[in-house]
Amino acid sequence: MAPLLSRDQPYIAEASGVVVDVVMPVYRGYDETVRCIESVLDNRQATCFELIVVDDASPEPGLAARLDDLAANRALTLLRNTSNLGFVQSVNLGMSLHPGRDVVLLNSDTLVANDWLDRLRRCAYGAAKIGTVTPFSNNATICSYPVFCAENALPEGVELSELDEMFRRVNHGKSVVIPTAVGFCMYIRRACLDQVGPFDAGNFGKGYGEENDFSMRANRQGWLNLLCADTFVYHAGGVSFMSEKDARVAAALDVLHRLHPGYEDLIRHFVAADPVRHLRATVDMELAAYRARKMTA
Repeated sequence: MAPLLSRDQPYIAEASGVVVDVVMPVYRGYDETVRCIESVLDNRQATCFELIVVDDASPEPGLAARLDDLAANRALTLLRNTSNLGFVQSVNLGMSLHPGRDVVLLNSDTLVANDWLDRLRRCAYGAAKIGTVTPFSNNATICSYPVFCAENALPEGVELSELDEMFRRVNHGKSVVIPTAVGFCMYIRRACLDQVGPFDAGNFGKGYGEENDFSMRANRQGWLNLLCADTFVYHAGGVSFMSEKDARVAAALDVLHRLHPGYEDLIRHFVAADPVRHLRATVDMELAAYRARKMTA
């Protein structure tokens, strides 16, 4: 397992001193959370990073104990809420730990592969006013693959690392401006975060819609939200909220409509135009060729 930054004794892989905080709020889902953490720790990056897990008073004793073990072994920095504060406040806590660093918000039901963070950071610094970066995923609405705006399974016959490598190869260095980041995996430049402010816990409570509100506020201050087209991150979806998801989404849309009256039209126009279509198509062709080679091997 690759050594990561700990709170007491940081591991510095590069002399540049640049460190990115990977902030992961955790509530429930032992298996998904442990797999996510392992995927972050097992994929070494050129970018120095610290994995910060925020335990939002998990009701699962086994999960809390596992996080304690990882923190004791300095694999990650563990912050623990004494009561359940919800996703938004947990994210804000993690983002405030090191005020000088960029952050990546990473859901605990995701899996990352290869040099995922290096590519997200490279995309984030492709221009001066890029505020947020979101990768492709199987379950990420406007950033979904293979079917746009759908909750997809991982395509059959290919491992996550192989699929991510296809994205890196055929969409190298490519990106598209999107109306909003998608919060399952969201890189935020610190300069943007400093100007826009933290997530809105007052309006978005336990979670859902907070990244959309942040993206709209960022847009108003001249920041861009990008899809990083050469990176793919797996997202299971809904592990922490489970049956509460539909109600939370509906409530979030009501709040977004009140705070940002043009939000729904903005998304509707983006979906109708689908400027990401050609980037999915290049991966479709690469995946088809990969499957054909496997069949004839």
